[in-house]
This record gives sequence, C-alpha cells and structure tokens, in this order.
Amino acid sequence: MGQLATALVTMILGVMGCAAYFYGSNFLLDKIFPTKSGAAKEVARNLRVANTIRPWLFLGPAVLLLTFYLFYPVLESIRLSFYGRSGEEFVGLSNYKWLFSSDEFYESFRNNMLWLIVVPTAATFFGLIIATMTDRIWWGNIAKSLIFMPMAISFVGASVIWKFIYDFRTGGEDQIGLLNALVVFFGGEPQTWLTIPIWNNFFLMVILVWIQTGFAMVILSAALRGIPDETIEAAVLDGANGFQIFYKIMVPQIWGTIAVVWTTITILVLKVFDIVLAMTNAQWGTQVLANQMFSWMFNGGGDFGRGAVIALVIMVLVIPIMVWNIRRANEEMEGR
Repeated sequence: MGQLATALVTMILGVMGCAAYFYGSNFLLDKIFPTKSGAAKEVARNLRVANTIRPWLFLGPAVLLLTFYLFYPVLESIRLSFYGRSGEEFVGLSNYKWLFSSDEFYESFRNNMLWLIVVPTAATFFGLIIATMTDRIWWGNIAKSLIFMPMAISFVGASVIWKFIYDFRTGGEDQIGLLNALVVFFGGEPQTWLTIPIWNNFFLMVILVWIQTGFAMVILSAALRGIPDETIEAAVLDGANGFQIFYKIMVPQIWGTIAVVWTTITILVLKVFDIVLAMTNAQWGTQVLANQMFSWMFNGGGDFGRGAVIALVIMVLVIPIMVWNIRRANEEMEGR
C-alpha cells in the first residue's frame, strides 16, 4: 500500500506541476509582452514575439531532457569506448580490437541477427493475417482486444508467464509447465526447453512475437480499413478470389504501412534485453548484444570501456533503420 500511495502522490504532483508550469509560464509571457493594451504597433509586435516564444515554453523542457538523456549518453559512450575498465585509463582502440576478436561478441551478434530475421517478420505476418480475418467476423473487436492485451504486459511480466509454459520438473514430479504437460500427455519425454542449443533462441522469440503481434494488428487493421471499397468491389466483379484480393489488391496498397510496422519492431528487437535476462540470464547460447553490454558494464566488477563499445554497436545498427522508418512515416503522412 505504501508503494501504491507513493505512486499516486507522484502522479498527482506531476500533473499539478505540469498545470502550474502551463499557466505560470503563459502568465509571465503575457505580462512581459502585453497584447491587450498599448499602441497598435507595439501590440502587434508583442503578439508576434509571444507567438514565437509560446511553443518553446512547452517544447523547451522536452528538448532539454532529450538533449540530456540522449545526446549526453552517446557522447559519454564514445568517450568511454577509448578507456579501460574503470573509465579512467586511456587505451585507444584496444576495446575495438577486442570486440572484433571476441567469440562472445560474434555469438551475441549472430543471435541478434537471428532475432531480426524471425521476430519482425513473424509479428508483422501474424498481425496482418489477424487484422484481415478479424475484420470479417462479428466478434472481431473482442478478438482484437484479447490479442492486443499482451502489449499491456511488461517484458519481464511476459517472461514470467512464459516461464510457466516452458517449466521443467525433474525426479518424476508432475510437469506444471504447459508445454511439457502436453508432451507427457501425448506420451513424450519432458524437455528443458530453454537449454536446447539454437532452439532455445526461438522459444524466447515466441514471447516477443506474442507481445508485438497485437501492435502490428492494430496498425495494419487501420491501414486495411483505409483501402477504398470500390477497389475491392471491382476485384470481386473481375472474378478475383479471396486470396487474390488479399495478396494482389490489399497488400500492395498498404505496403508502406507494413514496412513501417516491420522496421518499428526491428528497432525494438535490436534492443531486446529483458526477455533474455529474465528467461535464461543469457546462458546456454542465448546471449544478445544488449545483455552482453549489461554484463560487461555492470557484472563482474564492470568494464565500462567494453560495455560502451557494445552500446555503440547497437546504436550504429539502430540509427539507419530509425531514420528510414521516420522518413517512410513522413512520406505516408504526406501521401494522405
């Protein structure tokens, strides 16, 4: 109850603080540049200046916070990448040489690439299929709500749920894990799913696909509803079947939205961390770049230099996709 009360008070104070800043900053601006009295020329000048400043009263704090929380860490990571374990001894390019000769890094990079191939493709595909199917049934909105529900769960919370699905019990105990219970029911042998090389990565990917399919479904469902009915009707009159309408009519018209959804999930996958940490603690060949960065920077005494180098690798991978995603989204908006 104490934590709940603290959270509630924090929310109330935050809202009240924003409201006070909103009214207070506008009040001071109107006092400094009055627009209700004085000569017409001066009022016009004050109005012009006030209208120029006013947006920055609200954008200013956000810009400052973004500058501090985004640009400063990037610059600090670049600096640390040239320093040793403690972040005080200059070592030049030693950390970069270690990076490209480390088997651990190549394993993490390979796993990340595997995640990149599977998760965005699977989540976007299932989201598109579900969006198409649920628009054709009367209980489609209920189905969409259920499929979107995992989006409200944190990655750690989702990992706890799926740990019960993959759970394994030894010594002849009853299998409480859903997957092993099904295997035993059909006469098979229970498995420690999360320790099976290569396959354990796919078992972890299922969790993120489960979470992100709802996101893809909502965005693609909105895009599908934007397709003109006349296009579908013309295809039906021309004798096209359901698959042809979907593949040759609907998908090409929302291809831009599909690409944006795919790249958005790709950016998330490049930074995946919570699921791997909560499920396997990056053991049994499941390490990814973010977990390796965390391990080097905070575990075993910490090595800030090597952790910073891995962080820069993640940033270099994310930036081009993010830029392309923003440009594509802008093109979509301008096209509409």
